[in-house]
Amino acid sequence: MFNRFMKLGHKKTSKSDVNGGNVMPVNNRSSVANSDQQPVASSPALVPAPFNPVIEDLPKFRDVYSSERANLFVKKTQLCCVLCDFTNNLKLREKEIKGKTLLELVEFIQTDSSKMNELMQENLMRMITMNIFRCLPPASHENTGALPGGSDPEEDEPWLEPAWPHLQFVYELLLRYIVSCDRDIKTAKRYMDHTFVLKLIDLFDSEDPRERDYLKMVLHRMYGKFMVHRPYIRSAINNVFYRFIFETERHSGIGELLEILGSIINGFALPMKEEHKLFLVRALLPLHKPKNMSWYHQQLSYCVIQFVEKDYKLADIVIRALLKYWPVTNCSKEVLFLGELEEVLEATQLPEFQQIMLPLFRQIARCLNSSHFQVAERALFLWNNEHLVSLISQSRDVIFPIILEALEKNMHCHWNQAVHGLTANVRRMFMEMDAELYEECQKQIEEKEAKVEELEEQRELKWKQLEAVAG
Repeated sequence: MFNRFMKLGHKKTSKSDVNGGNVMPVNNRSSVANSDQQPVASSPALVPAPFNPVIEDLPKFRDVYSSERANLFVKKTQLCCVLCDFTNNLKLREKEIKGKTLLELVEFIQTDSSKMNELMQENLMRMITMNIFRCLPPASHENTGALPGGSDPEEDEPWLEPAWPHLQFVYELLLRYIVSCDRDIKTAKRYMDHTFVLKLIDLFDSEDPRERDYLKMVLHRMYGKFMVHRPYIRSAINNVFYRFIFETERHSGIGELLEILGSIINGFALPMKEEHKLFLVRALLPLHKPKNMSWYHQQLSYCVIQFVEKDYKLADIVIRALLKYWPVTNCSKEVLFLGELEEVLEATQLPEFQQIMLPLFRQIARCLNSSHFQVAERALFLWNNEHLVSLISQSRDVIFPIILEALEKNMHCHWNQAVHGLTANVRRMFMEMDAELYEECQKQIEEKEAKVEELEEQRELKWKQLEAVAG
């Protein structure tokens, strides 16, 4: 009986049993997962061969015939799909072979990129995506428990990617491929689609500055090469900014993304599109809000100034945004705001200046009276700008009363001698600009101080009367 069952179990499946409709085709992944089930016979063409490349020495391109170089290129890209673990010192020979192979591929694209067919490009982009698109390690503040933005990346040693010896060549391959894909840009566009762009922008959060530099070059080249991707790239960068501003306040690549945008904004045609102005209002100007703005302020300031220089009417919007996000307790950030404000005012015309001058100079007056001497000094240095002095002189009836009061307070109350000297220079400049108005403002200040003293005396007198009644 046992032998009979064994014979029935090993009965060969007939062709009609498979194709007759009673037996459903089995998915390849399901058959692997359920290894206890008997696999169903299928056509060899429907089951792809497993891809199990092995790192081994391959001949160099110069050692084979020209007709064999395309196949050798494919083999080398498949070899480089194997990822090496750089967290240990094992398999050093394999790491060395992969590094040399990547270098050979870089040299091949540099010299023979015009000979790349579609299969070669497909394998190249497959290898590149397998190497660069990966999960980034936790940020340093997540490992240490520090708050986001609590440390300065310029002072702290940056984290370096262990696999950079290979990644550098992979990024170099991607960069050279983008530069050299002019003749077959349709094929390149097929591999570098919106998903590719999004994954590439996600990598800007890498803490390794070397990787961010390569990403910056690659994304900039892509923006210039693929015009169809330009709106999507700008939109994806916007989303990174929104998440940084309103959610995390932590991202390693904001400065690099702003550098790319600086060159993009420089190429905006005039008159400027409404979407570009919305980008300024909704994405760039709110970047002044985070505490760690100093990390990327230089690049942010350059982008904002580009907008004002292209359309001076935007100066009113920019200055109002700066006043909105003006720091209250962060003095170093306040110094940066004053520097950016001066650059914006340099490109501001008189009509826009007069629209904003009242709230602007009230804020400048507060900075003049700041107990932090660097803030007070930076505010006083604004009067070294000839264009700003010219704008002030044309609206001095409004500005003199606000600023002179702050200057007088500095002369009597400020503790720093350097601030005293600069205050005296500005006060002398006002006197030379309009002596009559200066004297009138001085009288108004004296009358105001006299009223304050009178009110103070009356207040003290009332308290004495109350004490007498209570006693």
